[in-house]
Amino acid sequence: MTTTSPPRRRYRPPRQLGGNSRAIQRRELKLTGKAGLFLAPALLVIIAFVFIPAFTALWTSLTDASGFGDADWVGLENYVEAFTSPEVLRAILNTMLYAAMYGPAVIIVGLAAALLLNRSDIPFRTFFRTVIFLPFVISMAVASLAWNFLLDPNLGLIPYWLSQVGIQMEDVFASTTWALPAVTAVAVWKNFGYFMVIFLAGLQGISAHLYEAAKLDGAGPWRSFWAVTLPGLRGTMSFVIIFAIIGAFQAFDQIYIMTQGGPDHATETIVYRIYTDGFRDFKLGFASALSYILLAITLVLGLIQLRIGAKQEKELE
Repeated sequence: MTTTSPPRRRYRPPRQLGGNSRAIQRRELKLTGKAGLFLAPALLVIIAFVFIPAFTALWTSLTDASGFGDADWVGLENYVEAFTSPEVLRAILNTMLYAAMYGPAVIIVGLAAALLLNRSDIPFRTFFRTVIFLPFVISMAVASLAWNFLLDPNLGLIPYWLSQVGIQMEDVFASTTWALPAVTAVAVWKNFGYFMVIFLAGLQGISAHLYEAAKLDGAGPWRSFWAVTLPGLRGTMSFVIIFAIIGAFQAFDQIYIMTQGGPDHATETIVYRIYTDGFRDFKLGFASALSYILLAITLVLGLIQLRIGAKQEKELE
């Protein structure tokens, strides 16, 4: 008895889910079109208020524009003048000094407040968090006016309180030594609550099991801070450092209200210099060049910090 084998069937590849490739492409194009419609308003706003002004300022920085009449092309003369002007170089140095004082101070104070108010045994934690965060809500102009009155040598409460204990306080805003640190302290007081909230979010993301393991290994609070808390806050710290740098290089409001760049240009930062050159002396081309120099400095420092943060993240992996 002979048996016959069943006929062989030709192999057919399985059909793709959701239809053929053309249908999938049409569906993706349709979804992309819908996404573009939703993004179009935001993109138009960004183009109108970010990209167009940025390119306009770049063109203006290469001219002798004053805001009145025609502007003549001068090329890189404004940039050369900026890097050879003693006043501008001093403003850049003041900005660097301000950033060197403001950045570490606001980070250390914000982290210390976050560590304290992250403890479960602190009563009224929510109240204290709110009180510390409130100065960040008010404008820098209002905060500067308030501190102007508080530190006034004739009418201020702080000089009066110090005089009651035998300490005579000089006018810090009239001193070339203390004016910049005083302006920096006002900015730290106003903004450290914001960084405290960011650090609180980072601290709450660290597992409690890590602290328990460190405690079992005999680590005290200080050792746990260096071995558990700081490594757990690396990502948060990178974010905070970048924002502190950006905020430091944008210092203007408190300087305009408290010192007007004085005394003897001791508190004149690059942003305040951009304001005076552009809106007081009507050197819009030169002021635009200064703004791009500021952009370049901030961008370089931000990229350096991002690179350092990425390197540290790789070391932890």
